[in-house]
Amino acid sequence: MKLDSAPLSLSGISQTESQPELEDSTDITLTTAIIEPLQSVVADSPKKQESVAVIFGTTFITIFLAEIGDKTQLSTLLMSAESHAPWIVFMGSGAALITTSLLGVLLGSWIANRLSPKTVEKSAGVMLLLISLMLFWDVIIGH
Repeated sequence: MKLDSAPLSLSGISQTESQPELEDSTDITLTTAIIEPLQSVVADSPKKQESVAVIFGTTFITIFLAEIGDKTQLSTLLMSAESHAPWIVFMGSGAALITTSLLGVLLGSWIANRLSPKTVEKSAGVMLLLISLMLFWDVIIGH
């Protein structure tokens, strides 16, 4: 199917002309044959590829900025300096970060399949609020 051709319902053919009543399995095959090309056009659209690039870029920038100067990076710096084997430390820390990211992605997809996005959003907000309150309390009591 050409990308510039319109679906049957938009090309002037009425709904009853484009999709006859289903009477037997050959009609189901015909309907499937009509629907599948339309779905493949949607799947190959540039927007789908763009959204993958946007998701990857946003994730990379967010994680990269969050990791700069954190305790993981400082620990890696110290281990590299002490061991005099920077490439071994790089491979070990890289494997650890990949593993923790994998666990986060798997847990996130498991949660997304069981809870609504609104529930996940509210739960994350409550957890971050509790962590903030605990840190604030620690600062107040610590002085």
